[in-house]
Amino acid sequence: MNRHVPALVIGGGISGLVCGYALRKAGIDAQVVEASPHPGGVIHSIGRDGFRLELGPQSFSGTPALRELCAELGISNELLQAPTRAPRYVLIDGQLRPVPLSPPAFLLSSLINSSTKWTLVRDILGKSIPPDADESVADFVRRKFSAQLLDRLVGPFVSGIYAGDPERLSVRSAFPQLYEAELATGSIVRGMLRLAKSRKGPRESPTLVTFRDGNETLIRALVNKLGPALLTGTAATAISRQQDGSFAVRLQNCGRDESVSAGSITLATPTDIAGKLLAQLDSSFESLLGTVEYAPVAVVSLGYRRKDVGHSLNGFGFLVPRSAGLRVLGSVWNSSLFPGRAPEGFALLTSFVGGTTDSAAATLEPQELSSLVHREISPLLSIANAPVFSNVTIWPRALPQYNLGHSDRLAAVAKACSRFPGLWLIGNYLQGPAIGSCVEQALAVARDVRKRYL
Repeated sequence: MNRHVPALVIGGGISGLVCGYALRKAGIDAQVVEASPHPGGVIHSIGRDGFRLELGPQSFSGTPALRELCAELGISNELLQAPTRAPRYVLIDGQLRPVPLSPPAFLLSSLINSSTKWTLVRDILGKSIPPDADESVADFVRRKFSAQLLDRLVGPFVSGIYAGDPERLSVRSAFPQLYEAELATGSIVRGMLRLAKSRKGPRESPTLVTFRDGNETLIRALVNKLGPALLTGTAATAISRQQDGSFAVRLQNCGRDESVSAGSITLATPTDIAGKLLAQLDSSFESLLGTVEYAPVAVVSLGYRRKDVGHSLNGFGFLVPRSAGLRVLGSVWNSSLFPGRAPEGFALLTSFVGGTTDSAAATLEPQELSSLVHREISPLLSIANAPVFSNVTIWPRALPQYNLGHSDRLAAVAKACSRFPGLWLIGNYLQGPAIGSCVEQALAVARDVRKRYL
């Protein structure tokens, strides 16, 4: 007789781990399976030669839900907060220029010309209506503001979040608050202010945080809480519906097959895997989920002697417009943000290469990527000598792309899921790729699954 699992979570990235933890905390005997031997997905921290590296996200926004989760897990005292006033820079005409972070700073900045500044005033005082058809981020910015704003600020910002192409990203899917702001008030500024006022609870300024020993602290804490309820090296290979409404799932571990019966299934895998598994229930899943594009990203960490870097490195780091002609998308100055990221007298800089506009970068050898990054950032930061340390991690499918048509695709996926009660999807392709967004969605789905057992 097959083993019965009340709730099965397939995928042990941040979404799957949080969902499994929340279900077990609610008293539901949930099981989490992860195909790889290492849970956590792209969240991976390592220490090498005195440097503390993040192989994926370098930090995350300390949302209320994330902070509450950290408190439950007993790791709040491990949190480190980046300096709230750390400036961000963007590369313009070969120089690193500070990014204006508020409307007043925007109007006073020399980063953009007077005609672009006027578009902000026009937005505040005027009214516009978004088109009925899905609109790209690039078309949205050109329509509401200017091509200069797209090139100098929005394009680099999009690269920093999605490693994506603003000409293809959907504004209503990738930045839904901007779309809703214009739809509700006809103004981005007025709409965002209204949204801020409508939020319940104490207002908190967004802060960037990590853990003293790296972002993987969160993963380790969740893994410890799950204990034997988490099975690594265990892949789901087939799903079918049973007559009683439960699911039969075939699991494979080290070549050994096992069939389990699951009262509910939550898929926390990338879209290609979810699509193939669910195609056994309905072929439309594969055509819908399998077409979600992912951006490849190379994460290149370089360590330098601090005396070899002429720049003050006072700040968060910098982003690079595509018009600058560099392959580096941006750079984070880790050792300026958090203690313990580099040995005394050294600096750690992590840069990103690739994205949808330069997918070939992910095919380069690690040494080629290290040399490329060193060559491109050296003149910008007045670096005199070669790095003393390097580490390269290539993620062929790093970030899902919320391209045009994404919202329609997700609506069709949700409709297909509704035909199979007890089936849920979670992951960074649904409500945003940020760690905080994944945590919030995983907790919400766990609440929905729990209702099934009440």
